Amino acid sequence: MKKDLLELQKYIYAHRGYHDKPVVPENSIPAFKRAIDRGWGAELDVHIIKDGSLVVFHDSDLKRCTGEEGILENLTLDEVKRLRLEGTDECIPTFDEVLELFENTTPLIIELKNYGGNHRALTEAVVKRLKTYKGLYCIESFDPRVVKDYKELSPETVRGQLSCNFFKDGEGLPLWQKLMLTPMLMNPITKPDFAAYKFEDRGNLFLKLSILFGAKEVSWTISNKADFDTCMRLGIIPIFERFDPEA
Repeated sequence: MKKDLLELQKYIYAHRGYHDKPVVPENSIPAFKRAIDRGWGAELDVHIIKDGSLVVFHDSDLKRCTGEEGILENLTLDEVKRLRLEGTDECIPTFDEVLELFENTTPLIIELKNYGGNHRALTEAVVKRLKTYKGLYCIESFDPRVVKDYKELSPETVRGQLSCNFFKDGEGLPLWQKLMLTPMLMNPITKPDFAAYKFEDRGNLFLKLSILFGAKEVSWTISNKADFDTCMRLGIIPIFERFDPEA
């Protein structure tokens, strides 16, 4: 097991920061500050946009979190910074802004969100930025191409394969993708250090096989204390949301 993974598993992780809608939006600077103040790590989502900037936001579609029409990847940074998160005054943060908060504090689980075949450009940009970052982090993605790219470009970095039961949650995905992604069939090639699986779907045989062959288990998104306690009892790294697991 990589040394960084041994350190990463000492923390719990607030999903998209410790947000509290509608007052504190997900993936916002206040949400990340709240996680740091509690001594928690955070999970976040990174995109590369039209001008090559890296920004922290979950969806490519802007509608849910900004109320605006459009695709994030089609915008420049100036255009992104004019948007507001979930009816508040908060802007979409850049990756640099979030890294400045977390450097030398608590760790990050960084999900790479590719769009329209830009997985290589995204991975290259994130690898380049993190070369000078002094904080503790790992990366993850639902797309095994990203995990493979990162393995090639930065093999020492802790990498994770995200997955779930796409036969339940993969609306719009073609059957071949569901058949490939649900059992993480690319893992023998990408060799992730951890498997981040949806908690409700963790009975998946292929997840158990991944763990058997050395991948650490991570569960998302934990929404109640009982599931959180199960993770802690089983040694699973929890990514939780919208409750205080230490209360």
